[in-house]
Formats: sequence, C-alpha cells, structure tokens
Amino acid sequence: MKLYYAQNTRAVRVAWLLEELGLDYDLEKLELGSPEMRTPEFRKIHPMGRVPVLEDGDIRIFESGAIIQYVLALYGNGRLQPAVRTAEFAQYLQWFHYCEGMIMPPINTLVVETILLPPERRTELNVKRASKLLHQMLTAVEAHMEGRDFIAGEFSAADIMTGHSVTVSRDMLGIDFGDLPNLSGYADRLLARPALQKARSL
Repeated sequence: MKLYYAQNTRAVRVAWLLEELGLDYDLEKLELGSPEMRTPEFRKIHPMGRVPVLEDGDIRIFESGAIIQYVLALYGNGRLQPAVRTAEFAQYLQWFHYCEGMIMPPINTLVVETILLPPERRTELNVKRASKLLHQMLTAVEAHMEGRDFIAGEFSAADIMTGHSVTVSRDMLGIDFGDLPNLSGYADRLLARPALQKARSL
C-alpha cells in the first residue's frame, strides 16, 4: 500500500490507522499547499489535488473515512470496530460519521480563515461564527464521553475519525476546552498512543 500524506491533514487519520494495525505501507509525503498538489499529474491521483489518497495494488481511493473503512474491511480482521450485533456498533457508526458531518465543516472554515488565507483576506466574523459552531458540535461529544475512555467501548476507528477532529480543535486551532473536561482527557489519552504520535510525526 502507498499513502499520499501531508502533516496536519486528514491523512494523519489514515497513517494512524495503518500504524495501529501494524500494516506495512509506503509513504509519499507532500507539503500542504505545495504546487505539486495542483499539477495535472497529481489531479489524476486526487481530482481535487488533496490528501489522503491510498493506493492498494490497482485500487486507488480517497476520502479518509472511506479509506479507513476499506482498510478495516480488507485487513482489519475484526480489529478496531465493535461486533455488528452489539450496542457499541451503533455508537461506533454514529461517531465515525459525526466528525465529517458536524465537526469538520467549522474546522474547515477556521483552517481557511486562520491559516491558509493571508491576513488581509481573513474575515473575523467567519472566525467567530465557525468557532461558536465548532464548540457546539464538540459539546455533543463531550456529553457522550461522560464516564467513557473511548467512543464505543474499546478504542476503535471511530476514535481515529472523531478523536482526530477533537485533537485538531484543541491543539491546532486553539479551541478553549475549559468547559470540556471529558474531551480534554480524551484528547490526552489519544495523544499518548504511540501510533498517533508516529502518524503526526511522519
């Protein structure tokens, strides 16, 4: 397998999964926003010129959640997801997909407005709105994490999906977790995992 990767992107999720599963993979490391990612050649790999992309033989797949589901289906051997006929499986599915539907949209806005755009093109109102919305989305995860170490029983791919969004919110975007103690502890537990540490440092 080959992973197209850039630091501080959703590609970290895929690298994290591969490290947790102990799978061998080749890494094609790119710099976020580099001209290489906008070339016609790279757009044949990802039509939007983004990462992650996973190549597995003749298969090429992008979208981090789809990649994670693909890898688990082919190589997971039941690991990192609850058994289907359990209550945890419903929770797993819900929070696996919650991050992209609810958490990542305001994160995307904040990344654009505070990191990617030059200062003269940023809009403070957009930042305030996105920060407020992101905090609201995180509050639902905070409530769910009461009395839990991980999202759906044991550590699972749902923690890779939503947990990555949680750590990005706190440590990359500086969202105040002062009233989110469950999420603060959750983020610390995830960041202590060697597989995530490796994935973030590639």
